[in-house]
Amino acid sequence: MALSQAELVKALVDAGVHFGHRVSRWNPKMQPYIHGKRNNIHIIDVRETVKGLLRAKKLIQNTVASGKDVLFVGTKRQARHAVEEEAKRCGMHYVCERWLGGTLTNFRTIRLRLTRLEELEKLWETGAIENYSKKMKSTLGREKDKIKANLEGVRTMEKMPGLMFIVDTRREHIAVKEAKKLGVKTIALIDTDSDPDPIDLPVPGNDDAMRAIEVIVRELADAVIEGKTGRGVNEAKGEERQTPRKRSSRAQFAAGPGDSGDSDSLAPETAGAIATIEPPAETVAAATA
Repeated sequence: MALSQAELVKALVDAGVHFGHRVSRWNPKMQPYIHGKRNNIHIIDVRETVKGLLRAKKLIQNTVASGKDVLFVGTKRQARHAVEEEAKRCGMHYVCERWLGGTLTNFRTIRLRLTRLEELEKLWETGAIENYSKKMKSTLGREKDKIKANLEGVRTMEKMPGLMFIVDTRREHIAVKEAKKLGVKTIALIDTDSDPDPIDLPVPGNDDAMRAIEVIVRELADAVIEGKTGRGVNEAKGEERQTPRKRSSRAQFAAGPGDSGDSDSLAPETAGAIATIEPPAETVAAATA
């Protein structure tokens, strides 16, 4: 169930999304997102967090509605469970165990490893594994478990994702570089010790709090589900546009030179993916007090 903006702000503050790192560990590029400091701990501006989260939801919704997929990345202990559960709930791809170098830039090799995983699983399904020695069965079992742990989340990913959400860009710096190299748009939950420049849409917040990560990932998963609803509507409209209208021979000759046909009934182009959405100032002020 979607939360109102007031409920979202309260949930974020209760989860501790506004707590940053120690002052000595900060990145000066995060200055615009910092509200102040208390006990040598930076306090993140919740207004900026909510603003970034609402923009991220809008971008994800438009991206999914256009037919592209989202890849969720979070391999740190605090984010693994939330990333895996919410990605499965919304039917998107995820990486929660380890980001293998070349997951995007060398995707052909990744697909080969997934093909190998299917071959190994087929051995167990058909019972052919019983023809191997005990030592070989153990070796093949470890290989299967290792591939499945690292690549289970991208098993159904047949093409490059249109968008990638990352938790902790310092830890996932290889994923950020690969996305930037291939032109994949990125949304990231970044703390006060991170660099927001390589990220297309940063969401400032505490990337070490499990509850904060769960709230943000759940909101983004809800945006994916809403985008899938729009994807079905867009596909239906596309089929209607592609189906030619049947006209009699008399109607063809009766059409005047100024007849515009179906052009007037076409839907206008979708607005920009990143919309500036201002949260209620009084709500945020009350939550951050």
